Amino acid sequence: MNKPIYLFSAVLLLCAFFARNARAQTAPGDSSSQQNALNNAVTLYNTSIGIQAPIYTGPEYYFYDPHIKGNAYYMDINGFTKGSVYYDGTLYNNMSMLYDINNDDLVVLYPSRVSKFIAIKERVKSFDFLGGHFINLNADTLATGGDVKSGYYRQLYNGKSEVLGKYSKTMQTTTSNTNGVENYFSFSKDFYIKKNNVYHSAGSKGAVLDIFKDRKKEIRKFISANDLDFRANPEESLVKVATYYDHLSN
Repeated sequence: MNKPIYLFSAVLLLCAFFARNARAQTAPGDSSSQQNALNNAVTLYNTSIGIQAPIYTGPEYYFYDPHIKGNAYYMDINGFTKGSVYYDGTLYNNMSMLYDINNDDLVVLYPSRVSKFIAIKERVKSFDFLGGHFINLNADTLATGGDVKSGYYRQLYNGKSEVLGKYSKTMQTTTSNTNGVENYFSFSKDFYIKKNNVYHSAGSKGAVLDIFKDRKKEIRKFISANDLDFRANPEESLVKVATYYDHLSN
């Protein structure tokens, strides 16, 4: 029996053991302890097989030229930070990750801390990183008429409607008399609201009012009463408006 199959069999035995003990210690219908046991066993399995874990099968990742001003990463965090990723139907916890928003790549660090791999995007369902929950959208599977493209989006609100943020950086070039040609990263962010299964661009107060035009009068009053500023605080403003709209629609 090869190593991965042997380890997986051992993990299954551990799952059965922990789940049985969890059932004996919890009330009927309480599945939280059983789920925790399963998650712990899966984490043990992923740790045991190391480099053979499916999440480490993507292409190797290389850092950018250090002479480029700024960096390519979400929230400017250019060091590996712990997070979790749902990959190929498996939840990987306590992963060391980077989110490259120039290439829209999720990068995971091999436990030896030597190699870095790009998680194959088609296999990523979602990930949690730096306090945000990100989902992977495939535009080809969405309703027609929407504004989003395929990629990772931060899910800011998920109710009857949905609010997404797309955070990006692009490499720019500038020329000066003193330093000559220089490259730097330029940051941008875009927002979308999902209504009736279609994602609409929500980059301004006017766009939001158009999306929620069936409740435009109430939404306008809500924005004014709460002094919402879509330029200074777009995330907070969009989430509050979408939440209020869902309340009105119930």
